[in-house]
Amino acid sequence: MKGGYPRRPSPCVDAERPRLLARYPGDLSVERSDDGTISLTVTVPFDRYLEGIAEVPPSWPAAALEAQAIAARSYALATTGWGGQEGEELPTPICATAACQVYRGIPVPRDPDVRAWYRAVRRTDGQVLLYRGRPAETVYFSTSNGRTYANEDVFGSAPLPYLRPVVERDDGESPVSRWSVPLPFEDLARFLGAAGEWPRHRGISDVVLEDGTVTVRGEGRSRSMDAATFRAAVNVWAPCLEPDRYPPPSWKGTELPVTVPSRWMSLSTERDGVVAEGRGWGHGVGMVQWGAYGKALRGMSASDILAFYYGGLRPRRRPEPGLIHVEVAIGLRELKIVPSVPGATLEGRELGLDRVTIEGGEALTVTVEPR
Repeated sequence: MKGGYPRRPSPCVDAERPRLLARYPGDLSVERSDDGTISLTVTVPFDRYLEGIAEVPPSWPAAALEAQAIAARSYALATTGWGGQEGEELPTPICATAACQVYRGIPVPRDPDVRAWYRAVRRTDGQVLLYRGRPAETVYFSTSNGRTYANEDVFGSAPLPYLRPVVERDDGESPVSRWSVPLPFEDLARFLGAAGEWPRHRGISDVVLEDGTVTVRGEGRSRSMDAATFRAAVNVWAPCLEPDRYPPPSWKGTELPVTVPSRWMSLSTERDGVVAEGRGWGHGVGMVQWGAYGKALRGMSASDILAFYYGGLRPRRRPEPGLIHVEVAIGLRELKIVPSVPGATLEGRELGLDRVTIEGGEALTVTVEPR
């Protein structure tokens, strides 16, 4: 399947139009939105959904993969209204991005290493973390700043006894376990100016972070903003205006996920710029994925890893649901769909291996062509 998004005006250098390229083992549902774009939801067997989760590298140790599989299973059941009946269809769709948990379907191109992830899903079949008889909301994130945080302190939700702070000492192998990003004043003035947080064509000579507030000074002017606003401005506009330099490399040589990865940072002014230094990546609650990696290398089991992060909860066997709905894309302009095997249907009509093109606009346009 290939999907195209609308072309949008952009001030970015060499801006790329995002595209969807994916394979899904189930039914596809396409809907037109009021703005003429189309959204795509897939309905797949629950175990095939778990096989399509792409949260951690499949090359990781087996115990880390199994802990991730159980956490992903528990989270999906907790957030989609599972009634506890075997074979039940989950009523609430789940998104396919990091806002829920990353789902990519069948890897394109094929990834031979993914078999290790499939084995982890099969080995943990039916294993769920439960709290008061219901699936626990097992949130997780990439890399810590040396600890995790209580759910109420990050999400503002009612305190949950299985989402308490713990000290993290095992995620040091993460590319974002520590990071340092030089930001020349000339660059920073452009980024903040583009975001509307600093007067355009005005220089910057000093930046201070204190108690969550960033104060920017230069040419007789001063502007204060919260640290989240500062990070957002840099993370949006740095790769847009200077894509060859931002995000910079991590200490392992790989590109940082964003220019300033986390709120756990400090700012220090140098002669011609500011240096942002910090640790971690993610919201800070629940299992640390790179911490699970480190614990698995130390010989901890998946059950022990999960118990460490989730207040002593250990996997329990429960029946699994039948089908889950996954919202995999919104805002598409068109879709090109090619069945992988014979037997596909379009609104009950046998397709064989014919190609289907669906275009948005004032109404959905569906075209079927022989392959």
